[in-house]
Amino acid sequence: MQKLILSIAIVLFSTILFSQNKPAYKLYNAKGNKVSYKKMIKTMSKSDVVLFGEHHNNPIVHWLQLETTQDLFKLRKLTLGAEMFEADNQQQLNNYLSGEIDEKGLDTLVRLWNNYKTDYKPLVDFAKTNNLKFIATNIPRSYASLVYKGGFEALDSLAVEEKSWIATLPIKYDATLPGYVKMKAMMGGHGGDNLPKAQAIKDATMAYFILKNNEKNKLFLHYNGSYHSDDYEGINWYLKQNANSLKVVTVSVVEQQNLNKFNQENKLKADFIIVVPETMTKTY
Repeated sequence: MQKLILSIAIVLFSTILFSQNKPAYKLYNAKGNKVSYKKMIKTMSKSDVVLFGEHHNNPIVHWLQLETTQDLFKLRKLTLGAEMFEADNQQQLNNYLSGEIDEKGLDTLVRLWNNYKTDYKPLVDFAKTNNLKFIATNIPRSYASLVYKGGFEALDSLAVEEKSWIATLPIKYDATLPGYVKMKAMMGGHGGDNLPKAQAIKDATMAYFILKNNEKNKLFLHYNGSYHSDDYEGINWYLKQNANSLKVVTVSVVEQQNLNKFNQENKLKADFIIVVPETMTKTY
């Protein structure tokens, strides 16, 4: 009888242990309160711009980006855009969207990220299938490198066409913004004042192309590394400098060991914060 009771107890314990939910993510609002995916979509649908921050190698966030895009498309007319494409590649990207070149041509002509096929191709192909614009918003990386080496002044020597691929010069710049201060501190001062400036020219350029391609009655859905819009800085700051009345919704992602208890230091990081397990597998 004791063996039978013990066996039943073991089975019950195992059932309870392995039937516990293991969610892939939890959603929280800026105050750290749990919020539903449905609520997030509803809020986004009433905005002008969504800055969907990501960790570039996190599969859950990439999946949520695609799901969000599909669900918002049911509610609003969309324009898509991404940090992962540089402005001087816009024509080639347009040619792919229109069917003038195929996937091989896109891979040949555009500087695609190494994780393009797994993480961004579904978004681009969604735009292609549904005849949506997809805007290459980022500065050509070689120009950001110029800023890192020589400050904003290094951009003055660019040709007229080259300047069309970046934010209008001179850009506003606030070196005291916490994100830029933190970036400089994290690198131990390596790169000096030009390191955050190189980040700022990316932020300013992405904001510039979002505003340039933002259309009335359309929602501009932008995909970027979360550090480009966390804490309502970066791209968001530049958007507000030029269009303060714009309704912007931001999304960030953080990794935690426990998804059910929001880490208070992440409050106010974004309007919606995706919390994923620290153990989540990466795409690269």
